[in-house]
Amino acid sequence: MKTLLDVHTHTLASGHAYSTLHEMVQAAAQKGLQVLGITEHAPSIPGTCDPIYFRNLHIVPREQSGVQLLLGAELNILDTRGTLDLDETYYRQHLDIRIAGIHALCWQGGTCDENTAGLIAAIRNPWVDIISHPGDGTAALHFEPIVLAAKETQTLLEINSSSLIPARGKVAARPNNLEILRLCKHYGVPVILGSDAHIASSIADYQYALPLLAETDFPDALVMNDKPEAFLQWLSRARE
Repeated sequence: MKTLLDVHTHTLASGHAYSTLHEMVQAAAQKGLQVLGITEHAPSIPGTCDPIYFRNLHIVPREQSGVQLLLGAELNILDTRGTLDLDETYYRQHLDIRIAGIHALCWQGGTCDENTAGLIAAIRNPWVDIISHPGDGTAALHFEPIVLAAKETQTLLEINSSSLIPARGKVAARPNNLEILRLCKHYGVPVILGSDAHIASSIADYQYALPLLAETDFPDALVMNDKPEAFLQWLSRARE
């Protein structure tokens, strides 16, 4: 698979990342990417950008150095009701792409059943495009209903390479992501690999995710990272 897109990355604006927007674009161009998504952490993460940051994204050129730029947010799923931390005005008017994920710093969870219901509620939000790192182990989850909800709503589930880095100590990430891949393969549900890059050199670095695709014999046809035209067409799908 030739990687042509990476849509989950962060710049200095997220508060705990280390490259500028310009540096990220240049690295993406050097790696031959056609599409780069920069999805800063939404306001519930300590030290990230203020909501006004997202209101001003219109000033940034969406094509730079031959790379199509998608500017959006990694929204926080806050609770077992699937509450997100920016309102719909931002989704409609200011964000090219909307990722949502559970982060320990701002997640109020419950039982496995309750956590699963909260994630599915976020999946069913018509403005959520991608669920970030559902398999990283932050919350106990039932994956089969999550995969079925993703199939129903055409929401992409991310296989997050960063959460698989051994030094991060996320011991559940590998078995959880293998289970997600096996379920997605069984039900014919597409996935997207995410670098979750917090520095330019990590863009499109899927070294920890790719072996899981091989281990599950996951179909290339169900991986979006080498299909920029199909991805952009999917991203522009009609919303309720």
